[in-house]
Amino acid sequence: MIDWARVLDPRGTAGRVPALLEQVERDGGAEAWEELWYELCLEGETVVPASFAALPRLVALAPDNPEALNLAGSIMRGAIQHHGADDLLLKCADVVAQLRKLLDQRLKSRPAGYLNAFRHLLAADGQYHWSAVLGDFTDDFYHLCCPHCEVEVTVAIGDYGRYSAIRDWNAGDMERRDLKPASPEDLAGTGRWMHDTAVRDGQDWLVNGLTYLFGRAECPRCASTFVIAAEYAAANLPPLCSRAAMG
Repeated sequence: MIDWARVLDPRGTAGRVPALLEQVERDGGAEAWEELWYELCLEGETVVPASFAALPRLVALAPDNPEALNLAGSIMRGAIQHHGADDLLLKCADVVAQLRKLLDQRLKSRPAGYLNAFRHLLAADGQYHWSAVLGDFTDDFYHLCCPHCEVEVTVAIGDYGRYSAIRDWNAGDMERRDLKPASPEDLAGTGRWMHDTAVRDGQDWLVNGLTYLFGRAECPRCASTFVIAAEYAAANLPPLCSRAAMG
């Protein structure tokens, strides 16, 4: 049994959350949902312990309520933050597994907000680093260090080019090198899952972008090559304690 008065929210306690949950369970009024978002996922991104305490009830509502599914997914995207609720998140492993299934079903319907739902699914699968940065590949940039000479390399994947470069804040991206996309048959692990999901759902823009994200870049300084996604993930994986809830 949760002592809501002891679970922190943006106002200091979560005393209002149980009543708001009961209200949305009854009639789903817009005002109640707005206040619940404020309490559990402020500005769509800031989470608190109350967020994870409320997650089981939100997921229970989610099969028939898109607002509940969206809020639950947004909470999971915030799990990478220092929220002080790892214990609550660990207790939600079964709930998160159910949320993954619901989000995957949502993607199969090819919703208008596909990228947002895809990022929610990434977070529910523990891929917080990709959930935080994955864009629509129209103007995406990834900043990482060459694993061989340690120079900072900017990788661009967008309408203006797909390249690696040395970024000069006055002169722009210099010494550009074209990226080499990965062949779909060579993808494995997370990259293969992301790619196959996008293929299944007919998201060609995402399919194409992922082949570059999981492809290879050349360092403009030392001319060595490396897998973009591997270097980015190695530098941005969240602590294992936060990922443990994902199994």
